[in-house]
Formats: sequence, structure tokens, C-alpha cells
Amino acid sequence: MHELATKFLIAFIPIFVAIDAIGMVAIFIGLGAHVEARRRQQEALLGIGTALAISVGFMFLGRLIFQALGITVADFQVGGGLILLAFAVRDLLDIGGEKRPTNEAFGIVPLGMPLIAGPALLTALLVLIDSVGMVFTLVSLILNLVIVAIVFCYADRLTKWMGKQGINGISKLVSLLLAAIAVSLIRRGWFGR
Repeated sequence: MHELATKFLIAFIPIFVAIDAIGMVAIFIGLGAHVEARRRQQEALLGIGTALAISVGFMFLGRLIFQALGITVADFQVGGGLILLAFAVRDLLDIGGEKRPTNEAFGIVPLGMPLIAGPALLTALLVLIDSVGMVFTLVSLILNLVIVAIVFCYADRLTKWMGKQGINGISKLVSLLLAAIAVSLIRRGWFGR
């Protein structure tokens, strides 16, 4: 039982950090700022569904894609780690603001992909399949997407309760953890572990 819980946590935590559900609240509110609440919730579900489809597809087809392109998991770890590190540093240092679209359709792009199912998540999924297996990785992914759905559902209340400073603080902490995971990915990819 202890081993199952450990494997679950090994899969759950990197996915939780890669998705950053709490940090996504500000982005979600910003994307849907000019959209009525009902439409914002529809776009949230569309984004989560898109992220799930892309993630599961990548879990099953990622290796085939790698073989077709002639790259290895280590190559993807280094590349994904560098991208994650750039995202983390950009967020930690507030370098360059992203311009948010003001139209109503934001669920598939950019919310579902690349914000929820971005390079951090896809890299983590491939690494976790090797280390803890498909079942633990898939269960952890689904549970994390449920957390994202709950956070999006209560985004307005969460923003009021935590305040802008609270959300920014948690987002920075998650970015710091993301930077650490990025360095770990680069190190493991570089040394082929």
C-alpha cells in the first residue's frame, strides 16, 4: 500500500506543478474578462477537454512521434527542460507580458493548448510513464484536470478570497518549483537517466 501511495505521489506532484492550476486562475480570468460567466465556464470545459485529449494522445503516440523524428526521450527532456526553465524564469522575473486575446473563443487555444497541456506537462507525462507506469500517470493526470476544473469553476471566488497578491505569490512559488523540475529534466536528459 505504501509503495502504491509513493508511486501515485511521484506521478501526481510533477503533473500538479506542470499544470499550475492556482497560477492558471489569473490567466483564466484574464482570458475571459470580457466574456459572460456561462460562456467562460464553457470555454473552461473545452480547454480541459482539449488538454486531456492532447495529453492522452501524447502518452500513447509520443514514442511513435519520437521514432519518426529520430529523437530520444533524453532529447525531449533537455529540450522540454530548457523551455520550462525559460517559462519559469520569465514568470519569476515578470519578463514581457503576454498579450491576451479579447475574443470569446479561448478554450482550445490558448487555454487547452499550450497553457494547460504545454511542454511542461507533456515532458512530465513521458518521463512519468517510464518511471511509474501508464496507470499512475493517467490517474494523476485525470485527478489534476479535475482540480483544474474545480479551480476554474470557483475562479471568481478564489480570486476574491486570496486577492491578487495571494494568487501571484502562489504562482511564483509554483514557478520556482517548475524551474527546479526543469533543471532536473535537463540533468536527467543530459546524463541519460
